Amino acid sequence: MTDLKTKYLGLELKNPLVASASTLSKKFENIKKMEDAGISAVVLYSLFEEEIQHESLELNYFLNRGTESFPEALTYFPEMDDFNLSSEKYLETIRKAKESVDIPIIGSLNGVSNSGWIKHARLIEEAGADALELNLYFVATDLDISAAEMEKSYLDVVRAIRQEIKIPLAVKLSPFFSSLPNFVKDLEEAGAEGVVLFNRFYQPDLDIENLEVKPWLELSTSHDLLLPLRWTAILYDRIHMDMALTSGVHSGHDMVKAVMAGASAVMSASELITNGISRADAMLKEFTEWVTWHNYESVSQMRGVLSQKSVAVPAAFERANYMKALSLHDDKL
Repeated sequence: MTDLKTKYLGLELKNPLVASASTLSKKFENIKKMEDAGISAVVLYSLFEEEIQHESLELNYFLNRGTESFPEALTYFPEMDDFNLSSEKYLETIRKAKESVDIPIIGSLNGVSNSGWIKHARLIEEAGADALELNLYFVATDLDISAAEMEKSYLDVVRAIRQEIKIPLAVKLSPFFSSLPNFVKDLEEAGAEGVVLFNRFYQPDLDIENLEVKPWLELSTSHDLLLPLRWTAILYDRIHMDMALTSGVHSGHDMVKAVMAGASAVMSASELITNGISRADAMLKEFTEWVTWHNYESVSQMRGVLSQKSVAVPAAFERANYMKALSLHDDKL
């Protein structure tokens, strides 16, 4: 019997398949369905820095409104039972999940600044989360901010959160860094125990008739696996952090590729959103059948066998592969 267990962020998981952060986990019953479908851990939907800051300002407004009026004017203050902060709902989701499911629950914070919202990392820990994923999602548009300044701000946030919590911390990154390996090394030195490759920048569309910018969300396909697959393979065994691969995981074979590249955990959301949470069971069966058929005794035995350090031609992950890929089309011209 193949041993499917893996370790990610110090957590022992029954298999590598983890539900990545998405709106699916906003409904508690979906978290239970994920466990029943075989998913080994759930990263909750993200709590956003802007959301926390907005509700803090809103609450401050209501608590201060009317303070110069008569003491009897108690109706100026909001009924706190009705003033449901999104952050409190988030913490309650963690508490309820930890009471009701046996798989690890990983909190998710999305932000970039080093400000008051960071204290919510500690609240997430106190609510019972087994680990925290920090999603560093920022589109730099200021001409006067350098890449070095941006990287420093990211690292400052990681260090600040590391000081707030004791549970494991993973950082979810975009692929848009001039030297990704160097920055990942800096994250490790800043206190992160894991890195998640990659988050996806949702691109707005343009409405040319109404002259508006339209929000647009396009779910991933298996083709999107190639970018995180490449960087997971390059980074494997060169850093001491665990790696999770996300974006483009839609089948058991995608999971096999991710583990062979070097991932400790394989995260999926788009496939579950598109085809239902029960799809996880089919993905795991396909993964297990492939691993068993190819005589691997465990997931750990196959991890990294197709990483850059393990393949016969390591340059295939660099420029050599670029040249070879272009030559594939020569006969068609």
